[in-house]
Order: sequence, then C-alpha cells, then structure tokens
Amino acid sequence: MAGEANLKERIRRGEPTIGVSVPWDASKSQIEDIWSRDDRYNYIAVDSQHSPLVEAQLQAVCVAAQELSIPVHFRIKHTNYTFQIGNWLDLGPSSIEVPQTELEATAQEAVDYFYYRPFGKRSWGGLTRVGVAERPEIPDYTPWWNGFGVLMLQVESIQAIVNIPRFAREGVDCISWGPADLSLDRQAHPHHPLAVSDDACIEYAATVCKDAGVKLMVRNYDWKLREKYFDMGATVLLESPK
Repeated sequence: MAGEANLKERIRRGEPTIGVSVPWDASKSQIEDIWSRDDRYNYIAVDSQHSPLVEAQLQAVCVAAQELSIPVHFRIKHTNYTFQIGNWLDLGPSSIEVPQTELEATAQEAVDYFYYRPFGKRSWGGLTRVGVAERPEIPDYTPWWNGFGVLMLQVESIQAIVNIPRFAREGVDCISWGPADLSLDRQAHPHHPLAVSDDACIEYAATVCKDAGVKLMVRNYDWKLREKYFDMGATVLLESPK
C-alpha cells in the first residue's frame, strides 16, 4: 500500500506524492472507498479551515487511517492557532498544514509546537498519536516523530510567496499552495509582476522553493492536472476524490 512509506522522506526526496481529500467526518469504510480509487495515493487529507472542527471526529478518522496504514494530513483551523499544533497531533495526524502563513513568527511557532525537544517544544502525550503503540517510550518515540512528521506552510498571497525564503527553515518540509485566496490577492495587486496568473505564481514559487530547499505542494483538485503541475515543479499534490 502506497501510504506505508515514510511520507516525510518521500517528500524530501522529491518523489511525486499525491494526496486525496476525505470528509472531516469520514468513516473507515469511506476512507477505504476513496483510497481504493487510485493506487498512486500516498496520504489522505482532512480540512478544518473551511470545515467543522470536531476533535473527536478527527481522532476517529486518524485511528481508522492508522488501521489502514494511511498517513493523515490535517490543515488547522487558522494561522493564529499554531500553538495548538501539538494538541492536534496528539489525536493522530502525520502531517500538519498551516493556512495563510504571512509571518516568520508563524513559521517558527509552527516548528516549535510540531517537533519534540531538543528541536522543538511539543508536549508529551496523546494515546492515539501515530506510531506511539509501537514506540511507547519517550526516548524511542520523540526522535522517531521528529524524522517522520510532515510540516507544511501554506502561502496564499503575493507577499507570502515573496517571503518563502524566510519561511523555509529547518523543520519545514513543504510550502503549500492556496489558489483561491491568492486569486483575491492578485486582484488587489493587479500591477504586481506575479499578478499575471496563478500559473506564473506557481512557476515562481517552484523556483524559490527549490533554491530554499523545500518542496512545493499544489492543490490540483483534478487528477487530470497531475502532470501539468509536476512539470511546473510541484512534487506534492492534493486532489479531490475521483
């Protein structure tokens, strides 16, 4: 099963990596159904930025996915909630995405609460954390998690794209793409060189990410657009179910 690989290592190596969105309240059977539709899927994604956040349901999705050996990617509710990243990771996601990243301080706080000491300052706890059943002790689990979990920061404005080199720091694996809010920002700055099109922004961001040593994730939604965005320099995609 594709989801059994270490997602972080796969992303960092630049291997084509594809995720698929599932409902915030997906059952195990729904996850199995969506996952079975394409053997190229590497992770599932749950969103709370524009969907309800019911922590018990997020935990249930994560537990079901763990039983199926599928990594769960979770986009948190709001940029200002980076201090809660560790709490949500305790429920079982393998990956976190911070929406609307605009400030270096946000990037650093995300790193701080994503990783355990000595690299970060995430608190110890959580019975349904991914991998904890196999590594129940602190000396075993914390270094394993620090080499396993995936942290993404989403850029959704022209200024955020320009700031990618400032966001790219040790612990940030991926810069993710927010096309909807970016389109609004491009309309607000019609004379900026990057306001020409979303594709122009993606091509610029792909170059900047490569220079900064991080990968680019694009929400392509339609699986038919995979090769387009891979050719443009993205290595991680997130799609809607087929």
